[in-house]
This record gives sequence, structure tokens and C-alpha cells, in this order.
Amino acid sequence: WPGQPRMAALVQELGLEVFPQFADGIQLFETAQGAVIRDRGFASMQGSLRVRGGMGAIVRALAAHLPEDCVETGRVVRSVSAGGTLGFADDDQQTFDRIVLAVPPRVAAALPFTPELPKPVQSALHSIPTWMAGHAKFVAVYDSPFWREDGLSGDASSQIGPLAEIHDASADTGGALFGFLGVPATMRAGQRDAVIAASVAQLERMFGPRAASPVRVYYTDWADEALTAVLADRTPLTHHPAYGRPADLMPARDSSFLFTSSELAPDMGGYLEGALAAAEEAASWVLAAPAP
Repeated sequence: WPGQPRMAALVQELGLEVFPQFADGIQLFETAQGAVIRDRGFASMQGSLRVRGGMGAIVRALAAHLPEDCVETGRVVRSVSAGGTLGFADDDQQTFDRIVLAVPPRVAAALPFTPELPKPVQSALHSIPTWMAGHAKFVAVYDSPFWREDGLSGDASSQIGPLAEIHDASADTGGALFGFLGVPATMRAGQRDAVIAASVAQLERMFGPRAASPVRVYYTDWADEALTAVLADRTPLTHHPAYGRPADLMPARDSSFLFTSSELAPDMGGYLEGALAAAEEAASWVLAAPAP
């Protein structure tokens, strides 16, 4: 979005391409009675930019700058010690000079620490909700963005659902509609197939019969992602929290690890811009450490 200078600079530095979110045309609104009203509302995503190749393109471009032998994936951390030792799920252990725990605070709080974290630190971690952790996203891919032929922008909202908010997610090679689920996490848990079927049926109701046959569908429920959300995140947020680093989470001078995430960022907490702000803060902490 405009006003996110770190993201804009990073995309440019990595040589990635951005293009405007498509928002030209009519928005649809589905009432609680099932009526579909044309052109009620506004294009809520207009003015935003999308990265060609998706946000994964940023991650891949960043990773490409790192030596292969210093990146390890698929190794789940199961314990953290004050001396800088990580215990992994495969029972291996490794000791480091500095550890940055770049996961949501509530996920970090679930890790066993030796010695046990002070109660104020535990309380601070547990009290910080993870932005969007309780949400789910559905994407339907089509051969072409056919709704544009009918003067539709792809923007839509519904009082019935299951998708509460829908937008155009098309790339040059085809069409796509994505939506955020308006069904609470507790109700959609274990209902993947039913959610997908109901979402496709909703797109057909709102965008016509051509929406009934997507080429592919994708569905991710972040509330079920163990490295993203905990049980407390299933309660939906009613507002954007005032994020930032509480005093109890300020690292001690002799600390070997730092909690960091977008939710702890000094500004733009919860957003990708906030993730970069948190990364800057973490890098400064690492670089300021005394030589081992």
C-alpha cells in the first residue's frame, strides 16, 4: 500500500515487478436475503499494488542472497535455553551466539524455555494477538477474468458467505478471485471440503455460472497452522491492535535471544511493512552484540 516505504524499497532492490490491484468496474453486494446488488459500496483494494509472482517471490529473492549452507528448513525448534541452545524435534541440539525467534509472540510463548521465562514475559507474549491468525483465505482460479466482461471489478461482499470479502486476484496468464472467510474459526474447523464447496457455490451465485467451474482452488486456514496460531487466536479480533514491543519484552544486555515479529514492530505492526521494521530492529540487535 502507499505509505509503506520499506516494502516499496525492498521490491525495487530485489528487481521485482509490481502492478496495480485491479479494481475497475462494479462491486457486488449480497444481502442477508440472498439478493445480489450491483454497485453498492466502493473498491476497497483500489490503490494497492501486487507483486508479480506473489509475496512468495519476495521470500525467494531474499533467500537467493543467502549461502545455501547456512539455511536449514524443516527443522522444528522444540526448546530454547538461556545459553543460546536450541533443541530440535529430531533430538539434535545446536548452540548459537544470538537467536532471533521470528515467530508470533503467542507461538514463541508455547516453546519450553530453560530456565522458564519470567511470568511478566510470559504474560506479555500471551497477550499479543497475531494479526490475521484466526482468518482463512480461499482462491478460485479460472482460465480468464470473465467477470470483467460484465463490467465487474471482482470486488464483492456478502452478508451470507461463507466469503465475507472478495477481490480480483488475476495475473496475466488467467483469472482468479480470492476471498476471506467470514465463518468463525471454531465453526470451519475440520470442514475444509464443505467450505470449498460452499465458497464455489457463492461465487456462482454472485458472479454467474462461469464461476462454478474453477480450474483450481486453494484454501488455507491460518487458525490451523501450528506455526502461526494458537487456540486463543481462534477468537476473531474486532479491531487492529496497537502493536509494539512491551517493556517486558525488551532484551537484556546479556540475553542470547530476541523475540521479534510484525506484531512487535516499532511501527506498522501486523503488516508486511511492520515485518520489515521488526527485521531492521532484530538486525541492529545482532550487529550490536559483543564479539564472541
